[in-house]
Amino acid sequence: QDKDTKMTEFWLISAPGEKTCQQTWEKLHAATTKNNNLSTNSKFNIPDLKVGTLDVLVGLSDELAKLDAFVESVVKKVAQYMADVLEDSKDKVQENLLANGGGLFTGLETGWMAEPREWCSLDTVPFLFVFKGVNQIDNDLKARASAYNNLKGNLQNLERKNAGSLLTRSLADIVKKEDFVLDSEYLVTLLVIVPKLNYNDWVKQYETLAEMVVPRSSNVLFEDQDSYLCNVTLFRKAVDDFKHKAREYKFMVRDFQYNEEEMKADKEEMNRLSTDKKKQFGPLVRWLKVNFSEAFIAWIHVKALRVFVESVLRYGLPVNFQAMLLQPNKKTMKKLREVLYDLYKHLDSSAAAIIDATMDIPGLNLSQQEYYPYVYYKIDCNLLEFK
Repeated sequence: QDKDTKMTEFWLISAPGEKTCQQTWEKLHAATTKNNNLSTNSKFNIPDLKVGTLDVLVGLSDELAKLDAFVESVVKKVAQYMADVLEDSKDKVQENLLANGGGLFTGLETGWMAEPREWCSLDTVPFLFVFKGVNQIDNDLKARASAYNNLKGNLQNLERKNAGSLLTRSLADIVKKEDFVLDSEYLVTLLVIVPKLNYNDWVKQYETLAEMVVPRSSNVLFEDQDSYLCNVTLFRKAVDDFKHKAREYKFMVRDFQYNEEEMKADKEEMNRLSTDKKKQFGPLVRWLKVNFSEAFIAWIHVKALRVFVESVLRYGLPVNFQAMLLQPNKKTMKKLREVLYDLYKHLDSSAAAIIDATMDIPGLNLSQQEYYPYVYYKIDCNLLEFK
């Protein structure tokens, strides 16, 4: 598909059969493609569904509008979560969002794919099948996303602890046992953050910041952009004095106890979370892929049902209409609307009479979207594009 001229927005429309439905299709196709390439078109397959009473159809029309919004929201959620999970590989999102193993366009053009026997009669409230399936996907997504996000959050917190400035980050992965005097009754080793600008002062001053500092006991253990991490050993009873005096010179003593067990546990926890995340990633992406396809196909079936119900309400019985899928070209959408209006404005005399009447016809759903003389639903796949 040429990215610049093709829209990832589709118009699903229907018009009454002329002498035959094939004729309706040919007329539309000729008008939108001959000399003017306004859209790419295909027939949209909807099987013959048994029609109940007008009351049933009007009721269905409302129910289907709600179901359409719900299923669309789940399709978007699954797509968005796929983008979240793929993190840095956003360019891979599109290739994982497929309908029935093919691209979305192919999925749309196929039209109706469900088992006909489940759907053959509108009286059997077919949208219950859709709702149950998609609702299940929605609930599963919440549970899976919550577990994975939890894991990801805990790992990020640990990673954050091991990053950032020396004033705040964990020092566990920086320092070694030999940097400390351990298990001494009188001596203790402190860790001090010394701004690079003040390092010369540190070298000159640290032995005199308090009494009982061990001479030449300070080394640079690590540096970041702004500071050095230094150790210094002194008598325990001089620690408070030392801290107080160090602060005056902008030397910050970090609160740190060397504890091998604790540091080991932290490292193990991080490895465990990292391994867990890697383990869950593959199955989660596969689940999202499969369930995106399921939800997307369900969404197209809801659109098909809406076209069917709306066409019967508008064009009457016996059922005689052609459903068509148009993929407009970006630059000529306005022109395409005009061509469609010219083709179908004759349908408006009956529609106008209905609309002038004071009764509210739920089937027309005028409040929800623009009105055209032909049945029209937009399928917006732009919602599934992630930059």
